[in-house]
Amino acid sequence: MKKRLSPLAMMILTGLASAPLYAVHEHDDEMLDKVTVTAASVATMDNTTLKENDLSSQRAYKSDTAAFLNDVAGMSMYAGGGVSGLPFMRGFADDRLRIKVDGMDLISACANHMNPPLSYLAPSRVSEIQVYSGIAPVSLGGDSIGGTVIAKSKQPEFAAKGETITKGEIGSYYRSNGDARGGHLSTTLASENFSITYTGSTAKANNYDAGGNFKPAGNTATDRGSLDADEVGSSAYESRNHAIDFAYKLDNHQLQLKFAHQDIPYQGWPNQRMDMTENRSNQINLIYNGMFDWGSLETSLYREKTHHKMQFGDDKQFLYGSGMMTALGMPMETEGDNRGLSVKAEINTNQRDLFRVGADLQRYRLDDFWEASGGMMMAPNTFWNINNGERDRYGVFAEWEAVWNSQWITVAGIRHETVKMNADDVQGYNAMYQAAADAFNASDRDITDHNIDATLLARFKPADTHDYEFGYAQKTRSPNLYERFAWSTNGMAMRMVNLVGDGNGYVGNVELDPEIAHTLSFTANLHDAKQHDWHISLTPYISYVDDFIDAERCSTGGGACTAANLTTDNDFVYLQYQNVSAKLYGMDISGFKTLYQSEQWGQITGTATISYVRGKNRDTGDDLYNIMPLNSTLSLEHSKNGWRNNVEWVLVASKDKVNNERNEIETAGYGLVNLRTSYEWKQARVDVGVENVFDRLYSHPLSGAYVGQGATMNTSVPWGQTVPGMGRSVYAGLTLTF
Repeated sequence: MKKRLSPLAMMILTGLASAPLYAVHEHDDEMLDKVTVTAASVATMDNTTLKENDLSSQRAYKSDTAAFLNDVAGMSMYAGGGVSGLPFMRGFADDRLRIKVDGMDLISACANHMNPPLSYLAPSRVSEIQVYSGIAPVSLGGDSIGGTVIAKSKQPEFAAKGETITKGEIGSYYRSNGDARGGHLSTTLASENFSITYTGSTAKANNYDAGGNFKPAGNTATDRGSLDADEVGSSAYESRNHAIDFAYKLDNHQLQLKFAHQDIPYQGWPNQRMDMTENRSNQINLIYNGMFDWGSLETSLYREKTHHKMQFGDDKQFLYGSGMMTALGMPMETEGDNRGLSVKAEINTNQRDLFRVGADLQRYRLDDFWEASGGMMMAPNTFWNINNGERDRYGVFAEWEAVWNSQWITVAGIRHETVKMNADDVQGYNAMYQAAADAFNASDRDITDHNIDATLLARFKPADTHDYEFGYAQKTRSPNLYERFAWSTNGMAMRMVNLVGDGNGYVGNVELDPEIAHTLSFTANLHDAKQHDWHISLTPYISYVDDFIDAERCSTGGGACTAANLTTDNDFVYLQYQNVSAKLYGMDISGFKTLYQSEQWGQITGTATISYVRGKNRDTGDDLYNIMPLNSTLSLEHSKNGWRNNVEWVLVASKDKVNNERNEIETAGYGLVNLRTSYEWKQARVDVGVENVFDRLYSHPLSGAYVGQGATMNTSVPWGQTVPGMGRSVYAGLTLTF
């Protein structure tokens, strides 16, 4: 009888055990005529590929593309808005990871990083996510010190010769907690050489309810305004996405032109003092893939423009202790213009050697300005947080992959990047901000970094039942525009610059150096000979980071940088970005086992992931901020024909190793149980389930500080509470294909 693995088992098996070790080195004309044109990519053992089948069942209970990564060992998510989480991978997050969306290097255009790259790709549009958790080769890295995430939208389909394809998909879902609902539609019309696809989706939710008996710290019933007893303020959202993709294929060449538009009318942020009140983005992306006698060529030429607004949402419009007295508004706007070109060629010189060479060019401009808003503190001028910020990258790389014999494969590469940054003069609302603005305007802001990456990977497969991979990488990341150029030491302005959701205030540092990480990683992969019955993967790793961009409390420079700020241990504080020496180390374990299988009852599969990471500031001995504690996900799945049933147990240890410099808040350990079932016919799929079955009250360790209600700019916002997680939620989803 042919065995059928569960989706999660297939994810682990495909990504960690049976992934192709290297690109095809030998040209085969017959093969090229049959395959869809695409440039090959490096595949290492320490990676995971989430395919369409892995993702389709999750769309009924996930509205955030970044949340798909939670099933990957070593990965989690910085919580934020309902559709805009930040991936966390082995102690690194956000800009420290290389995240590409359809070949584009997108950049968050916001002082709170409310519009990260994956938020621009709706879950219904994703066809594949490749996760390189360990040593990402230089052809997949650049301007990052952690791993790489490559997300792709659905690839074009073409008809057989003389035929035409007309097809589509429509789906919807509903979740009881927060009254969350949404839907998507996609249609395709294709001939032998031409294809056009439209994809649209919408997602909307009210504030969600926390589990158990949620009691916000320091607030009375009247302080919560119109919020219900268990309601988590500033967690509502609405998102609309549209995309139209054109593709043309001729022999072994394919050209794609993608247009995408995003409109987010609002998205609350429970761990930031502002809410997103508008995010409009337009993208155009021209992609070419071609296969030749000598190898393959892949290019992407793109432009993305973002107009982003922040303001106090409804839950942040009242003053503590005063019922619904309206707080003063504070409009903030950001405009980002991102243009890029990437080129990668794979050259087959012989059956042993494959060479990859390429280049990345990126031109980025950012304006971050806050219009005058009445009152003495926010008038009469427009506040320029970043004025014509520039961040341009010019990168080249070369990589050599060699198949020495049936047991040994090596990958070695080097990359050089030039990162040029600058910004124009700034101004504050009034004379209160003048001293800090003058100091910034007098500084030398024309900065050029020359960054070097180098990687060396080796894979050894002595037998059919086990193989090993080990590697070293030096990877480099230059600061982002906010880390270098945010300038005001006024407490109100500092609280507007916060990339991590901890409630504190930050000021930049033009003297920052790039981060340089030295990482060692080892993976042992054990499995049955046919790689169908059981599998276990074990990966220990360690990274030493020179000039890690951390933060230290400020006591000079005026404004909120006072001597008292240095000793506060039970309140929010004010910090400046600084370079330090850091160390991160940990281990990931993942595996599956087929527990039972029969013709009559189907198959039962057990899967598990366990992850641990620790991060230390080597200069001070302090723990690094927002490090995920020991966590595990255990899953038991039954499948038979089109029916799948799953029970999942998520276990997270308490987080008691916290960053004292930021007064990071500890979180308690917890366990959550999720139940899911689905049935799939030829043209229909139904998903039903219950998340957090026992309505457990908990806070995710990376959820950040809860500042989601009241006058969040007021210094009396209560300190000491993290954002509570979502309570019990029953969901149902329906997908139809035609």
